[in-house]
Formats: sequence, C-alpha cells, structure tokens
Amino acid sequence: MKRMLTFIGAILVFLGFALVTQPAQNENTKLTQQKTIKVGILQMVSHPALNQIHQGIISGLKDEGFKESKNIKVEFQNAQGDQSNMKTMAQQLADHDDILFGIATPAAQALVNSADKSTPIMMAGISDPAGSGLVKSEKHPGGNVTGSSGDSPLDKQLQLIRDIMPQAKKIGVIYTSSDAGGQSNAKKFAKLVKKAGLQPKMYTIANTNDMQQISQQMANNVDAIYAPQDNGVASSMKTLVNNANQAGKPVFPASDTMVTDGGTASYAIDQHDLGRLAGHMAGKVLKGKKPADYPVGFVVKGKYVINQEQIDKLHIQVPDKIMQQAQKNGKVIK
Repeated sequence: MKRMLTFIGAILVFLGFALVTQPAQNENTKLTQQKTIKVGILQMVSHPALNQIHQGIISGLKDEGFKESKNIKVEFQNAQGDQSNMKTMAQQLADHDDILFGIATPAAQALVNSADKSTPIMMAGISDPAGSGLVKSEKHPGGNVTGSSGDSPLDKQLQLIRDIMPQAKKIGVIYTSSDAGGQSNAKKFAKLVKKAGLQPKMYTIANTNDMQQISQQMANNVDAIYAPQDNGVASSMKTLVNNANQAGKPVFPASDTMVTDGGTASYAIDQHDLGRLAGHMAGKVLKGKKPADYPVGFVVKGKYVINQEQIDKLHIQVPDKIMQQAQKNGKVIK
C-alpha cells in the first residue's frame, strides 16, 4: 500500500512539473504546428502589377517552406475593383484563415477592418503604409500588420522623363481619388516636378470609367504624362495610352507592367519582388516573429524598362546610356 501511494505521488509530481514547465507558445508558433495553415489573399483588382505581386507571395512562402498541397491552403479573393465585394471578401477571409495578405492599400485596409487583432495581416506592395493608417510607423508597426512596401523611385522617374523629353515643360500627372497610395505618389511627384522648374498639371479620376474623357483632356494640354503607382490608372492603362498616342504624347508609368501595357519607359522596381518579400516575411511570422516588432520591408532597387514600339511610334530618342542599361540589367519590350 505504501509503495502504491509513493508511486501515485510520483506520478502526480511528474504531471504537475510537466504542466508548470510546458513552454508557453504564442499563436504564430502554434500555426506552424497545424497540419494545414490557411492563407487568405485579398486582391483589389486584376491588373498585371498586382497579379505579379500575388505570384511573388506564393514564391516567397515557398522559399520559407510553406507550399500548397503540403502545409498551406491558399484562399484567393479578387474584388475586381468593387468596394462592396472587397468588404464581404475581407470578412470571409478573416473568419476562416490563419494569416492574411492584402494586395493594394484598399485590400489591406479592408482586412484590418474585418480581422481580429490576433490574426497576422501582411501588406503586399503598399506604397505608403503609415500614411494609409495600416501601421504606426514603418520601423515599429505596433500591431498585427506588417509586410512589404515599394514606394516608386520618383526622383529617378522624373530624371528619366527629362532625359528622354528635355523639351517638356508641362507634365501631366493622373491618379485615382480613392487610391490613397496613388494619390500620395502623384502629389509627391508633382512636388518634384515643381522643384525642378517644370509645371505639374494634376488630373483626377474617380474610377476607371473616367479615364477616357480625362485622359483626352490631359493629353491635349501637356507635353508628357506621368502615371503613378495607382491601381485605377494601371487598370485603365490601355485607354490612357491610346488617347496619349493620338495626341503624340508619351506616358511614363511607375511600374514595369504598365510599360508592357503601352507606357513609353520607366525606371521601376519589380512587382514580383514586392510580393516575394511579403511572402518571406509571412514565413517568418508563421515561425513566431511578431508583426508588431517586424519593420516593414522595402524593395528599392529599380531597373530601366523601355517600350521600343512606343519609342518608334512617337519618334522619341532614348539616350544611348539608358538604352544600354535597359538592355543589360532591365528590359526592352519589342
């Protein structure tokens, strides 16, 4: 009987010790122990730049050891520019998924408004994270949101316009009024244009339906057009280029994919790299890193992208040095 009591006592002591010494795990670490992690991705609209960011996210997660059909299940939603759809989709993802990605500022904002504070939210390619209210600061996000940012290299983009169009005095800048990132980029660029002694002329669209009329008006009143990193402008790039071509005016966009869609030339960061960085950061979060203490990651290195067809069509001469750099490290679209 004495031995039995001693044995029971030893078991109780062991169990008590195990309960006390079991390490406390945060929610993110627990995610990596799940059989399948549910990843929700919300994209504002379909256009090449955002599609590349989406593809980059998947690549980044894979680099970190998180692969579809192995240990993650990806649920992708695309609001196609509809704000009502985006709110509904954001709530659906927030209700079901363990980690969330917002591609474009409105998508990230919708997720923040829908998810609880314990769910990690990754920004993917957000141009002004602090200014749009997604984080307290880029260095110290302070909540459940972090991710990648790739503010356009505006100074180099303006210099490219001046190198290719040295005679240009009036620079048209078009942006979407509801796109916080696009508006921020457009206004920053306009300040640089003014500082350079040139005249910025600002044009605003409320949505893609406005592009036909507004771009016609703009093209007839400026020497060159700048298209910022703006989802509404990117989605209606072909309309913008068509009207600009009719007026014989070049369009210098912020992203490489917008050059592919008819822009003349750009010095741009790679959109796939923006998504890949967000995917890498998400992998670290899933392994235990806290978003609140995880500084926003930036992609800053750009490349020259030249649309040879547009150059020929508008009879524009690209300086040899820029063309050589595009051929060597960037891209020449023929």
